[in-house]
Amino acid sequence: MTKRHYTYELFHTAEIKTRFAHNVRLFIAGLIIVSIISVMFETVEEIHAQYHDFFYWLEFGIVCIFSIEYLLRLWSIVEVPKYHHPVWGRIKYMFTFMALIDLLAILPFCIPHFVEFDLRFLRGFRLVRLLRVVKLGQYSMPLKTISTVLHKKKHDIVTALFIILLLLIISSSAMYFLEHEVQPKVFTSIPASLWWGINTLTTIGYGDVVPVTIAGKICSAIISMLGIGAFALPSGIIVSGLIEEMHHQKEQTKALVYCPYCNEKLPH
Repeated sequence: MTKRHYTYELFHTAEIKTRFAHNVRLFIAGLIIVSIISVMFETVEEIHAQYHDFFYWLEFGIVCIFSIEYLLRLWSIVEVPKYHHPVWGRIKYMFTFMALIDLLAILPFCIPHFVEFDLRFLRGFRLVRLLRVVKLGQYSMPLKTISTVLHKKKHDIVTALFIILLLLIISSSAMYFLEHEVQPKVFTSIPASLWWGINTLTTIGYGDVVPVTIAGKICSAIISMLGIGAFALPSGIIVSGLIEEMHHQKEQTKALVYCPYCNEKLPH
């Protein structure tokens, strides 16, 4: 095995074959969490003023490690057939979603040295990187199961979301026509009424926008009850999909037997 291929397996593959690979991913995941916590504490003025230098050098060290990791990912990605070209393959990889997230993990520290702009909020994207690095054996299978369910049920989920969107537009439009004359400064337009529609359908009800007419209150009550059922649709689809997938995986496991000679798993 070449060094480049070993680096590829260390940073890109879901499987963890060595204790070292497990520790590396735990270390990277820990750095991401530490980075996010530091951003949170930096927003407290008293703490930031007292420990400004500490936060700076902590972020400097984290960015250095992330930069090395990014370069190693870029160097080893040519092990994948579709990125095999030493130049264009790497450029193509750089524009993939997760590669851009890796880059956003570095830029918030570098850009302010050239442009006067606070990009600390971009560090929040580092949490997305946990989807890549926290493939720690026991977590990889559940994540793969959820991904499979979302893929299989994508049409059902899109249909459910379309129903919610349709209900949101209809309810917000109805409330606008019922309340606009009485509350012209509150229900100024149908787009403005969407805020009320979201609060009502999700049953949050902040209370900043409420109907005052009898017809509006009746409409609001009906929409609230419909919202409970509408938002339960995507959850029900995903849960049923998870149950089906786990049952399918269980049946596949039962269908496996071990070869008495080589101890390999074989189907019946």
